[in-house]
Amino acid sequence: MIRRGIWAIGVAVLVIALVVAALPLFASTRIVRDRIAWEMSAWSGFRVTIQGSPRIEVWPKFRAILSDVTLSQWTETDAPPVIEAERVEVDLSAMAALRGDVVFSTARLVRPTIRVQRATNGFYLPAIPTGGRITRSIDTARGVVSADPAKPDLSKLPADPFGTVEFRDGRMVALVGGKETEILSSLTGQANWAAMNSNATMTATGIWRGESVAVDFASPNPLVLFAGGAAPITLSFKAAPATFSFDGMASMSENGYFDGQAKFAAPSLRRVLEWSQAGIAPSAAIGSVSVASKVTASAGRVKFENTTVALDNNPGMGALDFSFGEALPVISGTLAFDTLDLRSFLSAFTPLAPTGESGPGEIDTSFADKVNLDLRLSAAHATAGPVQLADVAATAQVKNGLAVFDISDASAFGGNIQSSLRFDRKPEGTQVEIRLLASDVDGGAFATAAGMTRLVPVGTATVSVILKGPGKSWDSIFENADGSVTATFGPGALTGLNLPAFLKRTEQGGFFALDDVSNGTLPIDGAEIKASISKGVARLDKAEANSAKSKIWLSGIASYAGRGLALSGGVIQPEPAAKQPDGQQGPNQSSFFVGGTWSTPFISPISRGISGE
Repeated sequence: MIRRGIWAIGVAVLVIALVVAALPLFASTRIVRDRIAWEMSAWSGFRVTIQGSPRIEVWPKFRAILSDVTLSQWTETDAPPVIEAERVEVDLSAMAALRGDVVFSTARLVRPTIRVQRATNGFYLPAIPTGGRITRSIDTARGVVSADPAKPDLSKLPADPFGTVEFRDGRMVALVGGKETEILSSLTGQANWAAMNSNATMTATGIWRGESVAVDFASPNPLVLFAGGAAPITLSFKAAPATFSFDGMASMSENGYFDGQAKFAAPSLRRVLEWSQAGIAPSAAIGSVSVASKVTASAGRVKFENTTVALDNNPGMGALDFSFGEALPVISGTLAFDTLDLRSFLSAFTPLAPTGESGPGEIDTSFADKVNLDLRLSAAHATAGPVQLADVAATAQVKNGLAVFDISDASAFGGNIQSSLRFDRKPEGTQVEIRLLASDVDGGAFATAAGMTRLVPVGTATVSVILKGPGKSWDSIFENADGSVTATFGPGALTGLNLPAFLKRTEQGGFFALDDVSNGTLPIDGAEIKASISKGVARLDKAEANSAKSKIWLSGIASYAGRGLALSGGVIQPEPAAKQPDGQQGPNQSSFFVGGTWSTPFISPISRGISGE
């Protein structure tokens, strides 16, 4: 008995050894190159050609290694292959091979090149095969979906097995300008789809525009999705500049849609805009942004509802609507923030700030050619550079070459602020208009925020500024602007002026720096300024400050270019009656000239006498 058992075991081992040894022989003789190519064609729907002879490996897996494999459209013999790979590794069934069949569950594409075309929706997609088991399965599923779009009978879906497709170190190219351009490189990942009626997952990593990206996709009913029906999907995209995820229902029909929850986050919105090559070049650094929203997307429109936004860690809420039916995409909506940096937010859409930290730069208005925008903004607290605002209501609009940012209402400096910034693109060049109305504000605080620290009236003030100029650069606006400035101040004080010391220096003669007599404050009953601006030069039509014992006036010009001053002025004081020849009381005036620059003005006395003589 023992001897018979030993013989049985020996025979079994010998048979197994013979089968293993015969596998390469069977494979090399019966699983020929054309048979493998035919099976791959039957699945994919493409014409498959294999240049090299298959190499069969038995251990550790029974597989065929194919070289120089191409998948092409049957109807386009002269077109380049849709997919070509240096090597394809196919895991084979040993028992099927002994029967002369080709059955494989995994295919690995090594260094494949995938050629894609840009679709009407802007996405790059490979050519669609005209046949094959996958295409036939989708056609069958399309009939199932058409019979009951709302609730298709999943039991009638094809159950053909599929398997796993892996790809390693691939690339994606597209024909741009008559030559192939690489879109994606270092493409590695795999798609798992056990059977046509089962769930599917795909993971992929690669390098897109110089950044490593990772994509994950999953759906429990992918065949329904490909057939134009609605199916659940999860999608995530991860890269250093931004991350995105979606979880909800989707349809890829002619009237396709998405409906679910989406999240987006980026450490720098400016970096995202530059990396995505959206054509909108922000002129100032924009901080982090994150968005979480319910998304409903249909043909030509995307709606974001119950949207939460965090800009530079400042949270907000609202709703947004993206429309793509017109020549340019349209973005509209409302957003409400607790705190908001207005300049940082709007730099994504308007050239609101200089491009360089060292000073004003060129104004880029190309954004007006990329998008139409209509946003309503509100914020309990906001900043616009050094200015602190509260209870802000604002709008940002871009359309037909015109970009407008309006603050219709805001509290600042103890009063109310209204402002408008307009960029109007015209054939002769961009025109910029700046309007500001500050009502009942703290004049001293307002002037300090505007950068004016000399002879600043302190008191309740109303200020109006209107400027128009060419928008080639921020300097050119102010150097060539036309407009007006008016300001009225109530009772308060004039800072930066020691009037007794000023009058004493004018009596002594000789010019002196205003800084020499700036260590004082003059109480005033009020002040008024009116100036007209032409080509960047301000002409003071009226500049007066009145106190109980004196009146100070100025007239002349001040230029933006060079910051030069050419002003005449005077200090009028009443003269005692005893000193008047005719016994009548008259004013006594000290006249002077103001020259130099805004930062270093100097005073040159002219004369001292009776006003009007």
